[in-house]
Amino acid sequence: MGQVDVMSERDPAKYQAALSAAALVKSGMVVGLGSGTTASLTIRLLGDRRNHEALDFVGVPTSTATAELAQSLAIPLRELDEVDSLDLNLDGADEVDSRFRMIKGRGGALLREKIVVSSARRKVTIITAEKRVERLGATMPLPVEVSLFGLKHTEAQLKRLGASTSIRTQSDGTLSLTDGGNGIIDCRFAANDDPESLDLRLRRVAGVLDTGFFFGLCDLLVVGYADRVEQFEAPPHV
Repeated sequence: MGQVDVMSERDPAKYQAALSAAALVKSGMVVGLGSGTTASLTIRLLGDRRNHEALDFVGVPTSTATAELAQSLAIPLRELDEVDSLDLNLDGADEVDSRFRMIKGRGGALLREKIVVSSARRKVTIITAEKRVERLGATMPLPVEVSLFGLKHTEAQLKRLGASTSIRTQSDGTLSLTDGGNGIIDCRFAANDDPESLDLRLRRVAGVLDTGFFFGLCDLLVVGYADRVEQFEAPPHV
């Protein structure tokens, strides 16, 4: 049994969402390929379509792990600067609220994901139902990508803004680094009713390179359930 078949049984909601998203890709497209478990499943399904349907498309990966997966499936890749624009971007999210605002970055590729999705004409976010939330930060921390230089000082500044912080590490205790060689500080805030304002305040901190807030970067939300998929178009002003 292949990994896609295993996932269809183990997590049918994620499989339903990924299958629906993969069906959006047409031959001739340039497609941004996101990072994380949902994006990885979508990429595997695209690999199946390429083999069985002769689907001809080019992928632009958002991380080294995504590039390695796509290459293992014989999906042709380009770097972002090698293409003029992307027709479509497919990626997951950690949380999405009713205004299509998102938190991303649990997989550690937030900055590159944001650069790639910003270059896409159509931006598709793939989630399962439990990732829809009333308030961003309700279920998980906000990843903040930071320079390694002065890491502890940057963390102290984030604490002054009200964050409970945790410098992300790997299982062996070493720092968890992004593909860009930066660190990640996971931040929890007691109240986060104005994500845009919080995002601006975080970005003013010296050493902060990006945050896991994604605003205005979702055109279509694909939500998977065990027995169905729902799709929601973001209103034009979002």
